[in-house]
Amino acid sequence: MLLVEGRVWRTNAIAAGTANGVEARARYSPFMSQVFLLSPARCDGRRAALVMNPAAAFPLAVRLRDAEGAPIGEVFSFLSGLYFRGKIAYATRFADPPRGTAASFVITTDRGLVEPEVAVTRDDLVAFSRVDIGAGDDRYRAPLARAAERLAATIGAATRVVLLGSIATGKYADVLLDVFGERLVFPGDFVGRGDMSRGGLMLRCASDGRELEYLSVAGAVRRGKRPPKLVPLR
Repeated sequence: MLLVEGRVWRTNAIAAGTANGVEARARYSPFMSQVFLLSPARCDGRRAALVMNPAAAFPLAVRLRDAEGAPIGEVFSFLSGLYFRGKIAYATRFADPPRGTAASFVITTDRGLVEPEVAVTRDDLVAFSRVDIGAGDDRYRAPLARAAERLAATIGAATRVVLLGSIATGKYADVLLDVFGERLVFPGDFVGRGDMSRGGLMLRCASDGRELEYLSVAGAVRRGKRPPKLVPLR
């Protein structure tokens, strides 16, 4: 934290390319804390069909058929693979929530925002799969808006809300912007990248301790040229 002109500013070390390699530079933001919102995994794809198969015998599928279920963060990491694993790792590494508030929340198709540790069952996944968030279904929008309003009231105006998800369409941003306004930001490096590239980028940043730069969703360029591929790790 840094006190500038009577205000507390949050500092983050960002990797900046230079002629001599990489050096850390400080980025200042007028927010004292931040939480993350994680876009959901698809529950109607091939991997979802695998885990929801009543005859599936692998551990996660068995747990989902049990009344206790499994954490939604673990389930969505299976469904989405690299992308959701990257979101979980990145949010865990860089969240700085206000006291008493969770570090991150998962967007769901019909239940608003839930913490990654919340358990879900096979029946829950079936229910998730029946709501099309891209179509603006009110079964999705209304619970999300209510949950966002509750979160906004809890975290206060000094907390930044980082969306780890696509802003190319308004399926997440439109609802969340109405609640969080300028406080809703996203990683600028997401623009133009596919899901796998975003996942790989976030895993690397979490491992390296390098937080990405954020842009306000309000007024942001939502589509752009595809950036260069990530350099393979050696």
